[in-house]
Amino acid sequence: MKVNAVIFDLDGTLTEPVLDFGKIRSEMGIDSESEDILTAMGAMDPIRQKQAQSVLARHERHAAQNSQLNDGAAELLSELRRRKIPIGLLTRNTRENTLFVAQRHQLCFNAIVARHDGPAKPNAYGVLELCRQFNVTPAKTLVVGDFLHDLLSAQNAGAIAVLIKTHPKAKDYQAHADYSISQMSELLDIINELEQN
Repeated sequence: MKVNAVIFDLDGTLTEPVLDFGKIRSEMGIDSESEDILTAMGAMDPIRQKQAQSVLARHERHAAQNSQLNDGAAELLSELRRRKIPIGLLTRNTRENTLFVAQRHQLCFNAIVARHDGPAKPNAYGVLELCRQFNVTPAKTLVVGDFLHDLLSAQNAGAIAVLIKTHPKAKDYQAHADYSISQMSELLDIINELEQN
């Protein structure tokens, strides 16, 4: 099977994990550790929502400005470009921060779906939209991420879910992944294996 596209998450996948979601929840006054931040923000009254958006924006901006690539990320993207495999980016971050990180690290994507472009992960929207833009089928598309939302968005779209084990709770998410990798270079092994079948 030829892999027709690869879609990456940004924070914690292409870049080292910097965002402290526990601290963000605490500053927003979100009690439950299991509650999704964007969902919780959506249920807030307008004044509290504006305050929460300010907290999130500050943390995300700081993470973007201090971002470092995970080992092998730049080389992997370069190899995918060499193979002419379209590269998508699907993030719950803002387009502004995403473009800042891409420019800072000279990363090149064929298309980006960010937080305000449509329903956020784990919804299938972003994966399906990128597949539509690339004119490829989800079943031949890899979705690479470090968090449960990434894997569920792949599953919900009928794509191939690849977990990169950079998150402290990676073991908890492994059951939702079709493949698991410890470092970026291993993704090429998966692509090569799929293309031999």
